Amino acid sequence: MSLQTLFFINAAALVFIGVFGIITRKNLIKILLSINILETGVNLLLIAIGWRPGSYAPIVTRLHSDIVNFVDPLPQAMVLTAIVIAFGTTAVGLVVVINYFKSHKSIETVSFGGGTLKYDEDEVVS
Repeated sequence: MSLQTLFFINAAALVFIGVFGIITRKNLIKILLSINILETGVNLLLIAIGWRPGSYAPIVTRLHSDIVNFVDPLPQAMVLTAIVIAFGTTAVGLVVVINYFKSHKSIETVSFGGGTLKYDEDEVVS
């Protein structure tokens, strides 16, 4: 089994674990963690797609100036960008969870249904 095949298997496992966690969990923190696991699986998949056996890192030095067998740097740049975006979405998701907890006194998605929102009496406009 090659290293690239191992990367593909691990990426598929992480994506499956992330999707499974998003579908089956009711706790918003666990759902947010599952989204992060899914993003990690996608990042690993991008790295596995850009890797070629026997290639070198895309850094041109005096030693590697005549070598044309470089790994594709585009997936690596995409993963770096995806990491920054994942950090931002996690921060926004945590803010949403905190605000949801302040209004519902729960972080379970069960309270999405027929429950009533708890308002402070000062906030209610009649």
